[in-house]
Amino acid sequence: MTDPLQALLDSALKPNPFPPTSRYYGVKTTSIVGSDGTMVVHLRRRFVPASDRFTVVQEHRVTAGERLDHLANTYLGDPEQYWRLCDANDTIRPDALVERLDTVVHIALPEGVTGVPGA
Repeated sequence: MTDPLQALLDSALKPNPFPPTSRYYGVKTTSIVGSDGTMVVHLRRRFVPASDRFTVVQEHRVTAGERLDHLANTYLGDPEQYWRLCDANDTIRPDALVERLDTVVHIALPEGVTGVPGA
């Protein structure tokens, strides 16, 4: 059986396991102790930021057959960054952005980054 206090200290001292490109980067962890004394460390909840925290630099109108990971790759250079498109468009369900034709998807700078597009 692991000492719960030691497990908590060990988890608190570990660096963030997620890379800076992850939606979970910087999300703090918390832990609970089960009835058997086992410590379980998990991520705290990540709240989706309001879209007004993003600077929109471009808009994309959805056409037939498009996928969000392809849009993320085209505009952000990484298909795994699709979550940034979700955040900038106030959606928590990724497929919602490409389900309907002519939906306008905002392409934005990372959260909190401001600037003049093309400057």
